[in-house]
Formats: sequence, C-alpha cells, structure tokens
Amino acid sequence: MTALRVTAAALAASAGTMLVAAPAAAHGLVGKQDLPLPRWLFGWTAALVLVISFVGLAVLWTRPVLEEAGERRLFGVPALLDPLAGLVGVLCFAGLAYAGFAGSEVETANIVPTTVFVVFWVGVPVLSVLFGDVFRAVNPWRAVGRGAGWAVKRVLGEMPEPLPYPERLGHWPAAVGIFLFAVLELVYSDATVPSHLSVLMLAYAATQWMGMGMYGTRAWSERGDAFGVYFGLFATLAPLRLTRRAAYGRLPLSGTARVMPLAGTVALLSVMIGSTSFDGFSSTPVWGTIAEWLRVAFLDLGFTLRSAVEATFLVGLVGSTLVIAGLFLLGARGVRTVDAERRTVDLARTFAPSLVPIALAYVLAHYVGLLVYQTQAMGYLLSDPLGNGANLFGTASQTIDYGWISGEAIWYIQVTVLVLGHAAGLALAHDKALVLFGSGRRATRSQYWMLAVMIAFTSLALWLLSNFD
Repeated sequence: MTALRVTAAALAASAGTMLVAAPAAAHGLVGKQDLPLPRWLFGWTAALVLVISFVGLAVLWTRPVLEEAGERRLFGVPALLDPLAGLVGVLCFAGLAYAGFAGSEVETANIVPTTVFVVFWVGVPVLSVLFGDVFRAVNPWRAVGRGAGWAVKRVLGEMPEPLPYPERLGHWPAAVGIFLFAVLELVYSDATVPSHLSVLMLAYAATQWMGMGMYGTRAWSERGDAFGVYFGLFATLAPLRLTRRAAYGRLPLSGTARVMPLAGTVALLSVMIGSTSFDGFSSTPVWGTIAEWLRVAFLDLGFTLRSAVEATFLVGLVGSTLVIAGLFLLGARGVRTVDAERRTVDLARTFAPSLVPIALAYVLAHYVGLLVYQTQAMGYLLSDPLGNGANLFGTASQTIDYGWISGEAIWYIQVTVLVLGHAAGLALAHDKALVLFGSGRRATRSQYWMLAVMIAFTSLALWLLSNFD
C-alpha cells in the first residue's frame, strides 16, 4: 500500500469516527456545548495537522536530533534535600493511610479519594512533564527502602547482594500494577471507599518493599514499581532532569528518545492508553449496548448483579487495552516494509517511547476537567481531612468554583493537548527511524503506517471527548 493510500485510509477512518460517534461523558470529561465550529471539523483538522507534521518531519528533519541531544547542568541540589523529600512523602503516605481508616467513609468528605484519584493520578503527571521526576524524590516506599537499607548496613556492616533483576521481567510488574490500578478505578464498585483505599495503599507498599528486598531498591524502583515507572516515563518528556545532586536542562522529548524499552514496556504503555480510552468509552451508547449484552451473559452464568457489572467492565478494560496494543503492533508491522529482517515485536519495543507523549495527552485531555475543578476540593479537605468537622486552616467552608473556566475552553485545551501529544509521538518515531535506517527517505517510508496509527489514536481520543447535546 502506498503512503497516499495509507494516509487516505486513516483520514477516512478519522472522518467516519467523528461523524458517527456518540457522546462520551466519563467522570474525567467535561461537556462541550455551543462550540463555534462543528465537532467533526476538529477531527479533520487534527488529522490534517498530523499529516502536515509528518510531511514537515520528512522534509526538514533529516538526521537524528532528539537521541543525540545533550544536556547541561543548571544548578546544584543540596544533598539533604533528597532524604527530606522522602520523609515528606512517607509522612503524607502515613497520614493518608490513617485518614482512610479513622476518617469518614463518605468519599467527598474524606481526603483520601480526592488525593488518590485526582492529585496523585492526574496531578503528578502534570508536575512530572513540567519539572521532571518529582515523584522519585517523594516516593514513600523508595524512601523507606533506602532508609532501611542504610540502617541495616550501619548495624550489620555488610549486606548480602540483591538478586540480579531478571531481564525477562522488565516492565511487566509495572504493567500489571497500572492495570490493577485501572481495575480499581474503573471496575471495582467500592473504589472510592476510604478504608478500602488505605488497605490497598498498605498492600501496595508492602509489595514494593518485597520487590526491593529481592532485587534492590534502585532496580525495583526503576523497573518494577508501577507508579515509579509510570511517572518516570512522563518525566522523560520534561526539559529538566533531576538527580540527587543537580538539575540538568535538556531538549524536550530528548529524555524520552533515550528511554531503553524493556520486556513489558509496550504492554505498560498500552495499559496506560487503553485504560484512559475505556474510561471514556464506558460512557458511550455503543458501550451501553455491549455492556447490557455482557451483563446478561454473566447473570446467566450465575454471577450476582454486582459481580456481573464488574466482570463486564473488566472485559471492556481488557478489550480496550488489546485494541490499543493491536493498533500499535500494526504500525510496527508496517515498519517491516523497509526492514523485513526485524521482528514486529522488536520494532514495537524500539518505537514504544513514541507512545509516551500520547499516553500523557490521553491523561491530560481526558481528566483536565477533573483536575481544574476537583483539585479545588483540597482547599477544604486539608482543613478537614477526616471529614469530622475540623477546620485546621480555616478553609473548611471553601467550595468549588465551577464557573472559573468554561466547558468550551476546556474543549480547546483537550484538542490542543491531543494534537500536540500525537505530533510529539510522530517526532519521536521519526527520530528513532533515522537512528535505525539512516537514510531520510527510508526512514520516512518506515513511518507511513505509524502516521496512520497516530491518526487513529487521535480520532479515537476526539471521539471519546465528543459530547453531543
């Protein structure tokens, strides 16, 4: 298939998706009303921007830039700052665990659900792409693991060497961890019950300490810790790289270009994008029809109503993840048109970092409404974290201002973030193709199918964001 036919097919799919789409109104989405332009036009425009970006990359970007970009030291960081940040993380973690057990079980009154699902899950990625890997500094289980290792070494003098981290394990533990968090968020009926969240927080921390005990704190934090890896991938997009002793400036995206994909990296990124996609898809009439059929099928198998609903949503989550993985593997398969000797799975792993900005775009576009509105709840939750009527900082009567930004403005933010994220993915894929294939023409030919995949991802995201009246 020629480049023209691939591009035309992708554009047609994009247009069809936008024209027949039903509304999505997942909990992170905000309704868009009275837009000055028809919604289908946004889909065509986004696809056109990606095609223009692709042509521009092919003509103007003829040698690797991102992977070869350097960095420079900006300023030093006091050595004491890292353990202090870790202590802050441990205290916050302990406080939240306590609030879940001791506070109100009403999700809007207790600080735990908002902190976990808004500040942590959505807010930390924003901080990561702006300032680098801030979570690594405050990661509570990493801080405890390092502190325990230091204490044992001081007492015993020597410690046995940890086991070497298995290469085949790669990012699979992180992929499983993020998938389980998605199950908690999107499948489990009592996900926002504070005491349940506290139990799961402690269970997750215990699992991380077991992994660190077996393979070492650093190896596990960088490969097996689901949230450490998740936020760390987003941090590679940032123009800053933070270490324990200094901060370094670099070209945006260059950190992502140098990510070394491991076994399970593609699965991890597919879960990241697929779970967000399903959150939107689960509110469409299309899913409503599918879900009703599945629910009845599970009831016929003897499931209770609650378990049938949860099983239905689990099937949807798995299906969405597999669709995302399949689309990306299709793009990797297309790269073999210029290099048939490489396996599709190897090419998929090589180009996996190009999905990082897309995963971020899906998160930000999908949850921007949640972020701009629900983070305001922290004003009164910090004053009354247990929901027992306290007013520690005098802000317990504060309310959420839903009028400070319009749904129309949020819609434009969402579309902009999506287009920029997919354009960044194209840039990363093109830069990697230049590294692999050298020749500008050969590298460009290898990316025809990737362009179609990027347009498909953009179309899918815009469909999920569409909220027809």
